[in-house]
Amino acid sequence: MKNNKNNNKKIALQLGAMAAAVFLSASSAYAVVSEPAPNPFLASKTYALTHVDPAATDVAPYPLTRGTFHIDLAREPRVVRGPVNIMTLASTSTDYMWGVSSEGATYIDVSNGGFKEVARITPPGIKALPPELLARVVDQKYTNIDQIKDAVFKELGLDQTRVGNGIYGLVDKDNRVYYNTGDGRIFVYALKDPKNPAAGIHVVASRDMTKDVLTGKRGWGNNQEGLMGLNLTYDGKLVVLGNNSISVIDRDLAGPAQTVHLDEDEFVSNSVAVDDKNGLYFASDKKMHKVVWTGSKLSNDPADGAWSSPYDAGEWMPTVKFGTGTGSTPTLMGFGKDDDRLVVITDGADRMKLVAFWRDQIPAGFKQQPGAKSNRIAGQFPVSAGVPLSTKYIQSEQSVVVNGYGAFVVNNIAEHGEKDKLVDVLSLGPINKPARGAERVDWDPVKHQWKSVWTNASAVSISMAPTMSGPSGIVMTNGYYKDGWEMAGLDWNTGKVVYRAIFGTTNWGNGAYAQPQLFPNGDLLFNSIGGPIRVRNQ
Repeated sequence: MKNNKNNNKKIALQLGAMAAAVFLSASSAYAVVSEPAPNPFLASKTYALTHVDPAATDVAPYPLTRGTFHIDLAREPRVVRGPVNIMTLASTSTDYMWGVSSEGATYIDVSNGGFKEVARITPPGIKALPPELLARVVDQKYTNIDQIKDAVFKELGLDQTRVGNGIYGLVDKDNRVYYNTGDGRIFVYALKDPKNPAAGIHVVASRDMTKDVLTGKRGWGNNQEGLMGLNLTYDGKLVVLGNNSISVIDRDLAGPAQTVHLDEDEFVSNSVAVDDKNGLYFASDKKMHKVVWTGSKLSNDPADGAWSSPYDAGEWMPTVKFGTGTGSTPTLMGFGKDDDRLVVITDGADRMKLVAFWRDQIPAGFKQQPGAKSNRIAGQFPVSAGVPLSTKYIQSEQSVVVNGYGAFVVNNIAEHGEKDKLVDVLSLGPINKPARGAERVDWDPVKHQWKSVWTNASAVSISMAPTMSGPSGIVMTNGYYKDGWEMAGLDWNTGKVVYRAIFGTTNWGNGAYAQPQLFPNGDLLFNSIGGPIRVRNQ
């Protein structure tokens, strides 16, 4: 490995009226207004659920060393699972983590800088791939689409329905994993013997939500409504988001569910964010919604603080993105008492806009903005991502990274893609030309408007959700460049590439629909298409 780390780090202090905390980056300092409150019913403040925290900020509190690293992924410790490994979740012990993939859950020993599988489980009805088969398929070098189709359909015997399994799970304070399948089932897993994790994992509860909760007629492939995402309220109830509804149930999965159904023509394809007052934020392909768990009922009544707002939708994209409308799980912005409290998404326009909605009460005297579909929309910003005006599509399948009043977005939409999403994400880069472009945009809480800070037209983000290192001021994307697959880290203040983990042309460097993470010591946790890998950046 080659390390070009710049050891001459400058430390500066930037004070602002809105600043509640200060992080140091290697290029300059920046202020973080506030951060979401930890949910006491989750296993950890960080990584207990997809998108890092209940507000879906995608900001990790761990450092990342600047420099260029040539990484041989075959030499790094890994767990073979997949072919989608959305995120490796925190357990209640810092020595272990839960690996959540499209074929089940794995318990992993991460102590002493290691990364070793201890136990695994696969839900009934889901095909468990022999690790040696999956590893062999991922190891192959593909030169044309037919080879990839044969690998996905014939060798692995899969299709894109696999992607819906385990995509938005969580771990609660009792070290139980909540695993959702695309066909509407929830499984709760726990260790058989917490003192001896090698004894295995077992099912402590399960429920088929299609029996009485997921009753809508809009689901994937025009089927019955399926299960989309999970979260926890701050009083410990399980939030269950379907393609056409949202529900709250007890964490043991027993008893009746309280459910709010959407209009029949709405379709949800991402997860839900939760604030510390139990506001639940999610978006369909037509509307942004807030419903409220009052502690006794699930309410969509404005008297309880609930609201809905239309936003600009759009058409089906040729690659990566699922459905129409937003590709984002909503992200909360502003957590202090005097902050502008917003929820942000990217919309579904062909050239997307970054859209902020007032989370709570709309400020007195605020007027509906030009082009906005409701007064609930605080501001809209046309994303350019630095690419030419001739670029037809600037769209994202990823949640917005939010740090303070700063927001980071990527362009995922290439000119050409494949119908099956597994084939699509395997082909982008090595065979099909990927999309380019990224942008940081800041919210001005005085003028109540967005302003671009920088663009990077050369940044590539295939399908992996970006993650930011808060202490280091670096936001990470996974793309395919001239040297093959790599994680590229962009400086939060300038947009310049300050970190490169170069993996080469191996498919193990493809983080299909997953999210990169960081360990407390700065190691990269790369959730590859073939399984999570611990990458030691030194």
